[in-house]
Amino acid sequence: MRYSTKQFLRENLLGLSMTLVGVLCLALSTVLYLNHRGYPGLALAGNPNFAAASGPGLEGPDINGLESQNRAYNRIAEAVTPAIVSIQSTQVIKVRQSPMLNDPLFRQFFGNMFPDIPREQRERALGSGVIISPDGYIVTNNHVIKNATDIQIKLSDKRTFKGKVVGADPQTDVAVLKIDGHNLQTAPVGDSSTLHVGDIVMAFGNPFGFDFTVTRGAVSALGRPAPEANMVANYIQTDAAINPGNSGGPLVNVHGQVIGINTWIVPGAGPGGAGASIGIGFAVPSNTVRHVMDDLVKNGKVTRGYLGILVQDLSEDMAKQLNNPDSSGALVQDVTPDGPAEKAGLKPGDVIRKVNDQAVDSAHQVTEAVTNMQPGATATLNILRDGKSISLKATLSERPADLSASGRGTGQGILRGIAVQNLTPALRDQLGLPSRVRGVVISQIDPNSPAAQAGLQEGDVIESINRQPVNSVSEFDRLAREAKGQVLLYVNRQGSGSFITISPSDDGGDDTQ
Repeated sequence: MRYSTKQFLRENLLGLSMTLVGVLCLALSTVLYLNHRGYPGLALAGNPNFAAASGPGLEGPDINGLESQNRAYNRIAEAVTPAIVSIQSTQVIKVRQSPMLNDPLFRQFFGNMFPDIPREQRERALGSGVIISPDGYIVTNNHVIKNATDIQIKLSDKRTFKGKVVGADPQTDVAVLKIDGHNLQTAPVGDSSTLHVGDIVMAFGNPFGFDFTVTRGAVSALGRPAPEANMVANYIQTDAAINPGNSGGPLVNVHGQVIGINTWIVPGAGPGGAGASIGIGFAVPSNTVRHVMDDLVKNGKVTRGYLGILVQDLSEDMAKQLNNPDSSGALVQDVTPDGPAEKAGLKPGDVIRKVNDQAVDSAHQVTEAVTNMQPGATATLNILRDGKSISLKATLSERPADLSASGRGTGQGILRGIAVQNLTPALRDQLGLPSRVRGVVISQIDPNSPAAQAGLQEGDVIESINRQPVNSVSEFDRLAREAKGQVLLYVNRQGSGSFITISPSDDGGDDTQ
C-alpha cells in the first residue's frame, strides 16, 4: 500500500512546526548579534541607536582651489541658463494605410470598398537653442526644426512661446527662430578663433527631455571636417556630454560666451536604444554661426565667399617635394577655370599658409576662412610656390548652392558621402593618369559611407556607374540619383582600373544628429 504525503504530514506536523520555529529564532538571534557587534547596515528598522556618520570635510589650499573652481562654474551656469530654451517641433507627414489593402487576395474579395487614403501622422522632435538678442532671436540647428509645422519654445522660467523660422542653412545645420518676447536674457557670442585644445567648455541643453542640463568638458580638437561632403563648417570637437536633445544648444567658454552650437555626436548606446554620448561631440564654431545668423536675419538667406579651388591637407612627404619648410598650410589641388583664384594667379601646387594674415593649418581652415567672407570681399592669400613666399589678392565670388555647376558634385543614395570634381588636365598630371582615362575624381569621401567601406579613396577616378560612362560631374549626379540597390563602378586608381561593387549593407555608420 502506497504511503501518502498527506499521511506523512499528519503524523509529523508537530515536529515540522517546532523545526520551523527554531530556524526563525536562530535567524533573529544572528541579526541581533551582528547589530550589537557593530554592523549597523544589518540593523532592523526603527533602531534608536542608528546615526549617520558625520564630521568635518577635507580642508586645505588644494581643496580651496577646487572650491573656487566650483564657484566659477556655478557663475557660468547661472549666467547662461536663463538664455537657454527647450524646443519642441511638430511635423505632419502622410503615411499609407495598412499594406494589406494592396494584397491581391484582399482586393479580389473586397474590391475598392476600403480605398487606400493616406492618413496624417504627427512626429515630434526635441532640441535646444540659445537666445542671442533681447528681442527674441534664437539660434538652433536646422535639423531640429526642419519641415516643422509647429514650433513651441519653452524658456527657463517656464514661459512658452510659439516660434517662427526666420531662416535656415542646411550647409552648416544652423537655423534662426524668432519669438514675440522683449528684454529677454541673452548669452553673448564669443570668438571661436581664440579657442585652444584643452580649453574648458560647458554644454547647455535638454538631453533626452531633461530640461536645462549642464555638462562640462574640454575642447578635444579643432578643425574637424563636416559629417557630409556638402557641409562647410569646421567643427569643434569636445568631450562635454552631448546627447539627443542637446542639438542646437550652446557650447560655452569660461567667460560665459557662446563659442559653438552643439550639432552632432558619434553615438553610443543610450536609454531606449537611442544614440548617447561617448565623449565625442561636435559644435559649429561661433564665428561661422555669427556669419550665418547675420545673413539670415538681414537677408533671409546665406551668401558665402567662393575662391574656386580644391585644397587638401599637406603631408610631410608632400612638404619636402614642394620645398615647404613644414606641413602647415593647405595644398592647392585644382583651380576652377576663370574663377577668382585663377584670376588672382593661384596655381595647382601652391601652398596656402595664411588667409587675411591668419595662419591656416588645414584645408578645412581655408574653406572656413573663405566661406565666412562675403562675395565681393578681397581675400589676401600668403602662399609658398616652389619654396618662395608670394602674396596674392583675390576678389571672391558667391559660392554656388550647387557646386556641380562649378565642377563639383556630391553623391546621393547609395553613393552618398562622395564629393567629386571634373578631371582637369592639371589633376590628370598630378595623379599621373594616362590620357585614355575619363571620369570624375573623388575629392572627398565620408569614412562612414558605403563607398568608403567598399574601398574607394580620395583621388580615385570613377569612369562608369552601372556600365554607363561618367564624363562629367553632371553625368555623375544623374547616374547617382538613378542608381538603386547594388551599384557597379569602374574605378581607376593610379592608372589601373578595376570594378567595385557597393551594396547598401556596406554602410558603416550613422550620421548624428
